[in-house]
Amino acid sequence: MTNSEKSNQMANAIRFLSADAVEKANSGHPGLPMGAADIATVLYTRFLKHDPKAPHWPDRDRFVLSAGHGSMLLYSVLYLSGYEDITIDQIKNFRQLGSRTAGHPEYGHAAGIETTTGPLGQGLANSVGMALSERVLNAEYGDDLVNHHTYVIVGDGCLMEGISQEAIALAGHLKLNKLIVFWDHNNISIDGPVSLADNTDQCARVEASGWNSINVDGHDQDAIAAAIEKAHKSDKPTLIACKTTIGFGAPTKAGTNKVHGSPLGAEELAGARKALGWTSEPFVVPADILDTWRLSGLRSAGEHAAWDKRLAAADAEIRAEFDRRMRGDLPGNFDATIIAYKKKLSEDKPKVATRKSSEMALEVINAVVPETIGGSADLTGSNNTKTSQTQNISPDDYGQRYVHYGIREHGMAAAMNGIALHGGLIPYSGTFLTFSDYARGAMRLSSLMGIRVIYVMTHDSIGLGEDGPTHQPVEHLAALRAIPNNYVFRPADAVETAECWQLALESRKTPSTLALTRQNLPTVRTVHVDENKCAYGAYELAAASGKAEVTIFATGSEVEIALAARAQLEANGHPARVVSVPCFELFEQQSEDYKRALLGDAPVKVAVEAAIRLGWDRFIGIDGIFVGMTGFGASGPIEELYKHFGITAEAIVSAAEGKLK
Repeated sequence: MTNSEKSNQMANAIRFLSADAVEKANSGHPGLPMGAADIATVLYTRFLKHDPKAPHWPDRDRFVLSAGHGSMLLYSVLYLSGYEDITIDQIKNFRQLGSRTAGHPEYGHAAGIETTTGPLGQGLANSVGMALSERVLNAEYGDDLVNHHTYVIVGDGCLMEGISQEAIALAGHLKLNKLIVFWDHNNISIDGPVSLADNTDQCARVEASGWNSINVDGHDQDAIAAAIEKAHKSDKPTLIACKTTIGFGAPTKAGTNKVHGSPLGAEELAGARKALGWTSEPFVVPADILDTWRLSGLRSAGEHAAWDKRLAAADAEIRAEFDRRMRGDLPGNFDATIIAYKKKLSEDKPKVATRKSSEMALEVINAVVPETIGGSADLTGSNNTKTSQTQNISPDDYGQRYVHYGIREHGMAAAMNGIALHGGLIPYSGTFLTFSDYARGAMRLSSLMGIRVIYVMTHDSIGLGEDGPTHQPVEHLAALRAIPNNYVFRPADAVETAECWQLALESRKTPSTLALTRQNLPTVRTVHVDENKCAYGAYELAAASGKAEVTIFATGSEVEIALAARAQLEANGHPARVVSVPCFELFEQQSEDYKRALLGDAPVKVAVEAAIRLGWDRFIGIDGIFVGMTGFGASGPIEELYKHFGITAEAIVSAAEGKLK
């Protein structure tokens, strides 16, 4: 067998493992793995720097299958390369409950899956965050410790999704030249030819955004290799447009949408075997082909060993810091720093917006946590996400800590996922809470993957005032609280803001959203305690003078209103308590005894939040009183808006006393 024939058969191993797995599952997408098999073969056997025996090696190249429906391509190359997590039994159990080989690649299910993909375009945008992380860490630690590429396979669908342009434009602007994207250019989508819906010149598009583009035959392995070598020498990111045939080898379905998302069928699969000269039974790879694949998996073992030596030879302090950051541990002095800062706040009692409280907390945090990377979607001055330590990252200076993402909320959120997944950095960035709708796809994936990403969402209610209902979020808190494994923090003052930041940074498996005010709020935590009270999710802020007749639950800017209502109720002879509820999700993690005691047995329970009621019945019951929003906001000065919508201490008192009669 010639080298060329062997290379073709190595690609065929991907094709038939994929097609056979889809056939057995009677579900899946054989077209992409069959069409992109040559791309994957070249990448994994000739270029990708990885070590299947140490799959989390920090300086490995990253590979992202953005077109996640073609997941069998990734599972096949992981099995063939020798990753222990993906066995032939896992491939036989493709798409079955409990298998690592889910319908779309899921981060955490198996080593070698760098991110969860499926929603098209998200993986491409993740890869921009990964490539940026490599450049930022390279600027700090040098080529000896950080020097790798990020490779991506995208389909036509990834490039049609709007998020792709945000990602491409950001990568081009930042000149992320170690980002190499393979476009599986097969001209087919689910409905049929791409021309039904699109005629964009994708190569011209990426070039207009500061990329290179290279056109190759996606079934010519040497041409693909030459394109990768050319991309390695570039000072820009590169799109390699690989002209492929979807379902390559299938005798009647190749090149059509019939092979995109359905099994080939026994007859078509047998015809493909004949056409491509593949005589093995399903799930069997000839020994010589498998041996060659496994040897290719060991190709970078020497590079890994050399890297280990360089790390061992590095200055002890640098090595310890690099290891800490890659483990995701916070610095040892972090907790003590937060406690000291909280003590100062309780003494100083600042009256500031929680967006400003967040900036103040970040000034302290960024001084002691050097791996934080901040940013904003063109709202830096409004989100208050930039501190003295975070200067602008640019193509001329990657050694900084602030990303101007531009007006690209979709791309920003997904890039932050990529930064978190890469390791070594902790991303946070800001926009207005109402624009969490734009970021939501990536935010959901942060939660699904269980990664530390921090979303700073300011202008959190009608309290932003004159900009009006387009910018005033009312349903967004409930919508974000509905996402599993997602901490939604709404702090009431500077002390709670510091505590919420501490919790967000300590939360390694759950992303966080900080919903912050535009308007100034007084300090309500005036007595210092070392303990992080926000960690309970809800806690008693002000006790009743006797047996409570009224309990008022509140978050954020409405805690001040709740305290004023309590004072009036107490003056009127009705003992009342106030419970601050900075995080619903953390409250649910507390013991049943704690939850029962905190909710209490006051005959009247009131919740106040300048948002919709959804979710609050957990605290007040269906018969409880809710003071908040029932529709959209309005444009006007903040002082008038709260009165207009009846979110006042007087409204709380009137409703509570009306129920006590």
